[in-house]
Amino acid sequence: MPEKVLLDVEGIIISGQLYLPEAKAPHPVVCLCHGIPAHKPEPGASDYGQTAEEICRAGFAAMIFNFRGTGASGGNLDMLGWSRDLAAVIDYLWVLPDIDRSRLSLLGFSGGAAISIYVAAGDWRVSCVAACACPTDFAVLTEADEPRSVVDYFRSVGTIRDTCFPASPQQWLEGFRTVRPIDYVANIAPRPLLLVHVDSDETVDVNHAYRLYHRAGEPRELVVINGAGHRLRHDNRAIAAIINWLKARC
Repeated sequence: MPEKVLLDVEGIIISGQLYLPEAKAPHPVVCLCHGIPAHKPEPGASDYGQTAEEICRAGFAAMIFNFRGTGASGGNLDMLGWSRDLAAVIDYLWVLPDIDRSRLSLLGFSGGAAISIYVAAGDWRVSCVAACACPTDFAVLTEADEPRSVVDYFRSVGTIRDTCFPASPQQWLEGFRTVRPIDYVANIAPRPLLLVHVDSDETVDVNHAYRLYHRAGEPRELVVINGAGHRLRHDNRAIAAIINWLKARC
């Protein structure tokens, strides 16, 4: 059974779960970072627990958590805030006696992949990064004609919860302009980087993956999967490729 984790980040409670394998400690650990919700979660909707369990069965500790503004965590969606949430989770994992500090990996999906690259680029405690369906940037949001419309959209999704947030929609969007993986992906090297994408991704075009791959340093690997959807955690081929890569590289 996973252990419940609650972290206080700037007065916001970040909720997570830690899965530990049965093998003798210390364990390599994989921290999973979810994407930006596109709609309100439905009752009983699947989360990242199944993916964490698969990774745990492969011999890794696995950490899943909700960024601020999502799931059981408090606060409101804020990209720079998300980067601080992930930094706090890394802080938490770093001091656990059951964790092998030299093998701390990030596995991000979509917006969570973007945050993983952004944070790992400046945090050498991260030993390797796997980024699934990662955008090069968030131009689809930052180039909107009316910033308030973007805020209203995420308020309707339920990731902006407080009526007084954000104080400035324009300043809030600056977080999305800052977290541009294309500007930071080269800084992952010489640590291993895996990019996983879908050839017909309906949300983040596969060209994003090719651009990130060409900008990244070695060692790097790109896996493009045929005929799958944007939510790669539901594709057995993607998860198998990720686990095999983690075993070989991390």
